[in-house]
Amino acid sequence: MARTSPAQFVREVRQELAKVTWPSRRELIYTTISVIAMSGIMALFFFVVDQIIAWAVRLVLGLGG
Repeated sequence: MARTSPAQFVREVRQELAKVTWPSRRELIYTTISVIAMSGIMALFFFVVDQIIAWAVRLVLGLGG
């Protein structure tokens, strides 16, 4: 395996970073809001499913009165 000097590594990293397409501030805000909203929706969905499964298990096993 070829060894790369630290200076060469830094140069290559800078070249690769120059190729990156960074999102605009607006895109970043909308994407962040979308991720937070979807996380909340999924958390609510899994909470409801968990409650339904827990209710079914209590019903089948006769636990909890």
